[in-house]
Amino acid sequence: QVNVVEAGGGSVQAGESLILSCTASGTTYCVNGMNWYRQVPGKDREFVSGIGNDGDKKYSDSVQGRFTIDQNDAKDTVYLMMNSLKPEDTATYYCKTSTRSSLYCRNAVETWGQGTLVTVSS
Repeated sequence: QVNVVEAGGGSVQAGESLILSCTASGTTYCVNGMNWYRQVPGKDREFVSGIGNDGDKKYSDSVQGRFTIDQNDAKDTVYLMMNSLKPEDTATYYCKTSTRSSLYCRNAVETWGQGTLVTVSS
């Protein structure tokens, strides 16, 4: 079983920065990437950023140039460095694992964290 825990959310003013962390623990062999999503009440959860075990990084257009994703050497912790925060970044941020597409990992389940709230005031 893989456990995922996010941390680092809080309340800041527009233009300030926050760093979110996501740590995966347990049996992580089948984890080949970590991703950040965010959700506002009443709206769909949207992709923010992701990183693969190979270091490949992706960002949504709305955060490109402002957010940076990185991972530790063990690839069990991912950081989302959020700069120049805007009120529209206000959301609950969730971390989700991606799984290897291998025969051994065919029954692995992608795992979500509990979420961490980011509030940006103008």
